[in-house]
Amino acid sequence: MATSSIKLNASPEAPLSQLIQRERVTKSELLRRALLGYDCPRASISTAPSALDMAGDLVGCLSGGPADLASNPAYMAGFGRA
Repeated sequence: MATSSIKLNASPEAPLSQLIQRERVTKSELLRRALLGYDCPRASISTAPSALDMAGDLVGCLSGGPADLASNPAYMAGFGRA
């Protein structure tokens, strides 16, 4: 793999750090994605957030419901009928 180096002003460092944390990738990977997207937008890796990314803090936040809610077909009786 070829190595390149770039110099950044101090100003983009904070937003870059936030992107690195949000995307959970290295700085090199983030910059690779940016360069790929700049040259070939259709070939770029999707950075759209997943449903889990958007609602991940809600997963497991409820308690007190039936333990077999996801596996008991009785809870689906009449579902979707008006």
